[in-house]
Amino acid sequence: MKNQRRIVLFIAQSLDGYIATKEDSLDWLFKVEGEGDNGYTEFYETVDTILIGKRTYDWIMNYEKGQFPYQNKDCYVFSRSSLSDTNDVKFINEDIVAFTKNLIKEEGKNIWIVGGGDLLHTFLKGKLVDELILTIAPTILGEGIPLFKVGDYQLDLKLKGTRTFNQFVELHYIVKK
Repeated sequence: MKNQRRIVLFIAQSLDGYIATKEDSLDWLFKVEGEGDNGYTEFYETVDTILIGKRTYDWIMNYEKGQFPYQNKDCYVFSRSSLSDTNDVKFINEDIVAFTKNLIKEEGKNIWIVGGGDLLHTFLKGKLVDELILTIAPTILGEGIPLFKVGDYQLDLKLKGTRTFNQFVELHYIVKK
């Protein structure tokens, strides 16, 4: 029997739970002294599929000056609008939960939820997330875009491990199902 693919959130947040400022800035994150790539390359090798919300995709493309950073991976961008696919991504304008339930049945490595908060909220409510790898930055923003939105859902987690990358702390959780 083949292993079922796992859906993993791998993301950085401020100590008070924000993934960006109200203005969508991550400048605060890039000021923190890490260690190497803070485990990114190791994690990136475990996935072959990436799921992104449209707002996060737009931010990435602006930040990367139009150069899509996730080459050689199957990338799906969820959008409320119908958009034409590119060489790098397929735009999905259909039910996120149904699409993802079909995707995890396919052969492959794990699936990475890149962001953002709205997309994650849909996955949490749909009980689709298998693991959370949260890298905590020693910064308190006070306000901004929260990683976890208020909603009618609950996840029980089991701590798989912790690591530090200089000033960052990584918390790795398995979702109890």
